[in-house]
Amino acid sequence: MAVCSVVKAELFYGAMRSNSPTRTLERQQGFLGRFVSLPFGDETASVCGQVRARLASAGTPIGAYDLQIAAIVANNLTLVTHNTREFERVDGLQLEDWEVEA
Repeated sequence: MAVCSVVKAELFYGAMRSNSPTRTLERQQGFLGRFVSLPFGDETASVCGQVRARLASAGTPIGAYDLQIAAIVANNLTLVTHNTREFERVDGLQLEDWEVEA
């Protein structure tokens, strides 16, 4: 299992907005340290632009962070999320809803 850098950024933001940012960040670092990190690099940026253009042409855009997450996992990875409504718009993306029993 892995966590992408975009998700980490969202988690860090949440920690900084919490009542005790230092403690929350320490706990997050311990938790996130167990996972491989998937970066948002140049190749992913290219995929992101392509996916965004396709979705815009179809009139079905998704949020910027979700778009970046989709681009990161578009390389034959499965995205585990409960936000399937947004991600279903991305062709070929493999999804697994963590709230639905297999």
